[in-house]
Amino acid sequence: MLTREFCAENMELVPAAVAAGAARVELCDNLAVGGTSPSYGVIRAAVAHARETGTRVMCMVRPRGGSFEYDPDEAAMMRDDLLCAKRLGVDGVVFGCLRDGHLDRELTSELARLAHEDAPDAPGHVDVTFHMAFDALPADEQLAAIDWLADQGVERILTHGGAAGTPIADNLGRLREFVERAAGRITILPGGGITWENAESVALELGVSEVHGTKIVRVA
Repeated sequence: MLTREFCAENMELVPAAVAAGAARVELCDNLAVGGTSPSYGVIRAAVAHARETGTRVMCMVRPRGGSFEYDPDEAAMMRDDLLCAKRLGVDGVVFGCLRDGHLDRELTSELARLAHEDAPDAPGHVDVTFHMAFDALPADEQLAAIDWLADQGVERILTHGGAAGTPIADNLGRLREFVERAAGRITILPGGGITWENAESVALELGVSEVHGTKIVRVA
């Protein structure tokens, strides 16, 4: 069965999306800049709704819009936001970290450890999705990045397979390369231009079982 992850800006459309068939919600604020960390109250409300409906909640951890390169103060905010989300009962966190245009291995591994291991007042394991910062990596580094992220235990990579705004149909070949490289070690989660209308065909074309988008289910 195809898992549809609905990208939600705060709580407004979450109940309708879940009712329309979203099995998982990526919870964000400020989608106009690609999504930032949602508030405490929004996370708590989304988790409460998810518990009632059997839905999973993935929480964005991103202190601002713009680049995916973070200074030490912003990295500290990300640690705090991740632990806050964990304490509130999310099922996973979503982040992406670069340094000088390349994968920021130090910060990524640190945040992944906080998600996966017991932390003060935030015990247990939650999933990690490395988000579309992946698409900002140099193309000749992306396959090796899949290997490294899988080795860190990261569960998913959210990717469009190409530059933002390009048609998803133009990126299917590259996405297939990602799926083949992942080889079941990590889930490739395609997003960007996938809707309730084309989700099944894209998933079939790529051989994936999960898809992501703001229109991944039909919300009236």
